[in-house]
Amino acid sequence: MNILQQIPEDLLNFTLVALFSFLFGLEQRQHHQEYEGQAIFGTDRTFTLIGVLGFILYYVDPGYRLFLFGAVILGILFSIFYWHKAASVEKYGITSIIVALLTYFLTPLVYKAQPWLVMLVVVLIMILVESKETLSTFSKRFDKYEFTTLAKFIIIAGVILPLLPNKPLIQGLDITPYKFWLAIVVVSTISYLSYLIKKFIFPDAGILLTAFLGGMYSSTATTVILARKSKGQSPSQVSAGIVLATSVMYVRVWILALIFNHQIAVALLPYLALLFVISALISLYYMRKDLSHKVEHIEFESDKNPLEFKTALIFGVLFTFFAFLSHFVMVNFGDLGMGLLSLIVGVTDIDPYLLSLFQSGPSIAVTVVVISTILATASNNIAKMIYAISLGVREIRKFVIFAFLSLFVVSLIMVLLIYFFKF
Repeated sequence: MNILQQIPEDLLNFTLVALFSFLFGLEQRQHHQEYEGQAIFGTDRTFTLIGVLGFILYYVDPGYRLFLFGAVILGILFSIFYWHKAASVEKYGITSIIVALLTYFLTPLVYKAQPWLVMLVVVLIMILVESKETLSTFSKRFDKYEFTTLAKFIIIAGVILPLLPNKPLIQGLDITPYKFWLAIVVVSTISYLSYLIKKFIFPDAGILLTAFLGGMYSSTATTVILARKSKGQSPSQVSAGIVLATSVMYVRVWILALIFNHQIAVALLPYLALLFVISALISLYYMRKDLSHKVEHIEFESDKNPLEFKTALIFGVLFTFFAFLSHFVMVNFGDLGMGLLSLIVGVTDIDPYLLSLFQSGPSIAVTVVVISTILATASNNIAKMIYAISLGVREIRKFVIFAFLSLFVVSLIMVLLIYFFKF
């Protein structure tokens, strides 16, 4: 039998309140070491006593009148302390006072809330108090446009999307206003997350990590940027970054398929997984080929915030256009027409085209969608190869040609196996 069930509830709750209060106090002691000799609020003993006081007043009066009266008295005492501190040492922070009030209110939280919520609150308080410098550094990276961008994202994902109807506007074409805008939201979310991670978590990331994050945003844009800035860099490591961005593209495509059509995602998994493994191994080989060369930090233009309404609307227009075009080609030219269309579209931005395929419904067979996806990514790889050898230094050409031609050949073999042998 669970040993905790043998402990009286009041005893267990009192122990938790005392323990959490003591931990808050210990954290305050460490936090206030740099202010020794100045007016500080209190540490382990003070906070433990505040927690115990809250428990006693909460326990002895079921009507909570004593508990609320105690909260008022503590609020008055805290106000006097804060006034004295501000007047004597001109320090205006109230973090310690807020933590003390939270300590007092631990008892009703322990009694009323689920254990996981209690632990979450306690851990969050300790992290926030201990992360002052980290949060300060983090906030300095925000420019004046960040909150506007966040507001745009909330409008796109949280306001417009739920208001749109999910009924097809055109009979025979399984595209609805909701699916149209959902495609914009999903791609914008992936781009926005990669932007936030790059800017706020890994601002000084090396070439490979930057290529990885860039691949989540756009492998084509990452290829162009790396190629343009390859002068003076290690050719093998720049090539490794270009190929790594492409390997991440396969992950992004599969995630999009999983979000919009589970059946297609399952069918695509073995092919995209193999292409991912091949490209990742090639990237790893190129990276290890010249470990002695220190790669300079490369500033990516993709650090610019990707959430723009103009970009989203262009994506939406392309998504709708490719949905109509795919339906027309499938009806009039069949599987071969779709294959040719995929090769042509692959030289452009493939995301709107692929999302239109993933949401095509029963109008296009799963096998056709799988073949079209592989061909589109293969064609896109040839386009990236051309960008790299045209914009980059001569030394990277042999690396990118081998990598992208290898992926193209493997992709064609996959398509032939699927088409002729139902592999």
